[in-house]
Amino acid sequence: MNRYGWARPGDINAFFGLMLDNLAVMLILVRLVTADDLVKQQDPENPRFSTQFVLTRMIPGTALGVLMGDLVYTWMAFRLARRSGRPDVTAMPLGLDTPSTFGVAFLILLDALKHARKDHADFDHDTAMLFAWHVGIAVLMMCGVFKVICAPFGNLVRKLVPRAGLLGSLAAIALALIAFMPLQQDIARMPVVGMLALAVILITLVAHRRLPGNFPGALAAVLVGVAIYFICAVVGEPLGIPVPELNVAPVEFGWLRLPATPEGREFGGWWGMVGVAALKRLPVALPFALATIIGGIDCTESAAAAGDEYDTRTILLTEGMASFFAGMLGGVIQTTPYIGHPAYKAMGGRAAYTLATALFVGLAGVFGWFAFLFRWLPEPAMFPILVFVGLEITAQSFRATPTNHYPAVAFAILPTLAYLMVILFKTPGVAIPTGDGAWLLQTLRCLGNGFIVTSLLWAAALAAMMDGDLRRSAAYFAVAGVCAFFGVIHSPLGDEQIGLPLHIVELRRTADLLDPATVQFQTPIHWTVAYGLTAGLLLALSFVRPKPVDHSGVR
Repeated sequence: MNRYGWARPGDINAFFGLMLDNLAVMLILVRLVTADDLVKQQDPENPRFSTQFVLTRMIPGTALGVLMGDLVYTWMAFRLARRSGRPDVTAMPLGLDTPSTFGVAFLILLDALKHARKDHADFDHDTAMLFAWHVGIAVLMMCGVFKVICAPFGNLVRKLVPRAGLLGSLAAIALALIAFMPLQQDIARMPVVGMLALAVILITLVAHRRLPGNFPGALAAVLVGVAIYFICAVVGEPLGIPVPELNVAPVEFGWLRLPATPEGREFGGWWGMVGVAALKRLPVALPFALATIIGGIDCTESAAAAGDEYDTRTILLTEGMASFFAGMLGGVIQTTPYIGHPAYKAMGGRAAYTLATALFVGLAGVFGWFAFLFRWLPEPAMFPILVFVGLEITAQSFRATPTNHYPAVAFAILPTLAYLMVILFKTPGVAIPTGDGAWLLQTLRCLGNGFIVTSLLWAAALAAMMDGDLRRSAAYFAVAGVCAFFGVIHSPLGDEQIGLPLHIVELRRTADLLDPATVQFQTPIHWTVAYGLTAGLLLALSFVRPKPVDHSGVR
C-alpha cells in the first residue's frame, strides 16, 4: 500500500481557489442585502441590513458550516486513500451555494425584513433585522433536515441518470455562474487589475507554466492584483487609469454572535413568529435545497470520473448536517459540495487544501477577520481563480462524457443561460424592463427557475434518445412533467416558488410578475401537458422499428 500524500505543493493553489470561492459567495450576500446609508437601510419599501449586522451575525455561523463540512470531507479523503491504497486521492470540496444565495437574499432575508417593518409596528429597525435573521436561520435548518432525509437516495440517482445528465448540469453552472459571473462583475469592471491577475491564473493553471521558484499561481495572482490596484489608486488618476475606491465603511471586528441571544427574546412568542414566517418561505427555499442535492450527486459523479469514488449518501448527508449546523450558529446560506473537484485535482490538491480552508474560513468567521478582507482586498484580484475553476470543470465534464453524448451536455447548458440572464437583472440598481423586454425576461425566468433539475433531466433524456432508448427518454420527460406540475421547474413566479398548479395560477394574479399576460400561457399545467405530449410521442415511436439511415451521401 502506498502512503497517502495528503499534503502537496498543489494544495496551496487549491486552498486559494476554494477559500476565495467561499469568500466570493459571502461577499455576494453582503452586496445584496446591505446598505451603509441609514436612510436606505430604513426605507419602508426596500429596507436593508447594515454591513455591521451581516458581518457579525450572519457570516460567522455561515463560515462555521463550511468548517464542519470541509473537516468531514478531509476525513473522507483519508478514508478513501486507506481503502483504495492510492496516494493521490483529492478531497471533495465543500462550500457555500451560489444560486441559493440570491434566493436567500431577496426572498427570505429582505422579504422577512420588509414584512417585519410593515406587520409589526413595535419593531424598530434593529429588532426587524434580528427577526429577519432568525427567519433565515430557521429556513436554513429546515433545508438541512430536508437534505438529510434525501441523502440515502443519492446512489440510486447516480445509477439511474447517465453521466451526460449529471455532468452536463455541472458544465452549465461552471460556465455561467462560476466563470462568467466574476468575469462580468469583477474582472471586467477593473480590467487593469482583473485581467493581469487572470493572465497569471491562465499561464500557471491552464497552460501549466511554472513561475520562478515554483511560486503558487493562485497566490501570485492575488498578490499581483492587489499590488496593481494600490499602485493605480495612488498614481492612476494622473496616468488616466483610475480605479474605483474600495468599500472602506467602518465595520467593527466581532466574535460569533449566536441566535436567540437576549436581545432576540424581546419578540413575544419569538419561536412561534419565526416558525410561521419560515414555513411561509419554504416554497422558495426547498427548490434550492433540492438543487444542492442534485448538485451534490453531480459532484460525486464528477469526482468519480476524475478517479476518486466517494459514497454519494455520505457526501449528501454531510452537506445536510453542515447546513443544519450552520443554521444553529446563525448562518443563512446553504453548504453544498463544490463542483471544483476536477480543478483542484488538476492543481495537485490532495486533502490539505480542504483542511486549510476549513480552519481559515471557520476561524475568520469566529474572530471577525472577514471584516478586514471585505474592506481591503480588491475583488478583481481575488476572483480570477474562479474562472479557472469554471473552465476546468467544463473541460472535465466533456472529457468524462462519451463523445456521442456531447450534444446532451451542451443541451444542459441552455436553462442555465436563462437563469444567468435573470440574475443580471437582480443586481441592485438595474432597471426591470417593460413592454417586450418584460415579456422576454418573464419567459427567461420561467425557463431558468429550477435550472439545475431541468438541465439534468433534459441532458439525460437526450442522451437516452441518442442511445436509441426512447422509453427511458420518455420516462425522463415524464419526471420533468411531474416537477413542472408542482413548480419545481419552470415556475412562472419569482425565484422558483413551488405549489399546486391552481395555487400558482391564483398567485400569478397577485404576485409581482413581470408580464402577467405571458404567464397565462406558461402555467404549470401548460408545462406538464407539454412534457406529457413529448413523453407520449417518444413512447409511441418506441414501438416503431426505425429504418437504417444511409450516411453515404452525407459529408
